[in-house]
Amino acid sequence: MVYCDMATDGGGWTVIQKRYDGSVDFSRSWDEYKRGFPTYLSGEFWLGNDNIHRLTMQDSCELRVDMESFDDDIRYAVYDHFSVGSEEELYKLTVAGFSGNVTGDSLGKHDGSPFATVDHDSEWGCAQAYRGGWWYYRCHSASLNGQYQRGYHSTWADGIHWDLWTGMNHSLRRTEMKIRPHRR
Repeated sequence: MVYCDMATDGGGWTVIQKRYDGSVDFSRSWDEYKRGFPTYLSGEFWLGNDNIHRLTMQDSCELRVDMESFDDDIRYAVYDHFSVGSEEELYKLTVAGFSGNVTGDSLGKHDGSPFATVDHDSEWGCAQAYRGGWWYYRCHSASLNGQYQRGYHSTWADGIHWDLWTGMNHSLRRTEMKIRPHRR
């Protein structure tokens, strides 16, 4: 079962990640990110790297990231090209073609990065340091699976961030990552 968004920008989106209240801990193992968690989609979730890989390998996909700050500011980013490699490729991220109303392309820096988790970390130790699985590149300028913080926090970069918009000490309230095949 998947969660779909049929309303945003013409619909047809499959939601692959949802955060909004901190009820689910995203500091998880490689196997948990591989399968997805939790097993129900009524709250916060990660669809699973195997599932995301299958969906993005079937068709050329675009990614939309919807974000909301604790100041009730709502922004989005769209990437014309998005895919996730196989487990053998360490779920390598491919992302390009940024647009949207958010300040800056914070995710583009991560293009080509392998996925990392607390038990299968990057060479920089980012998943353990920032408490969430992600496509880390020296560690991050975007991290949507970090520890849920409530707005401003004094710890550096361990929240849910889009650095070029919020900086590294302001965590986002809500994020939703969604994909759909390119429309022909």
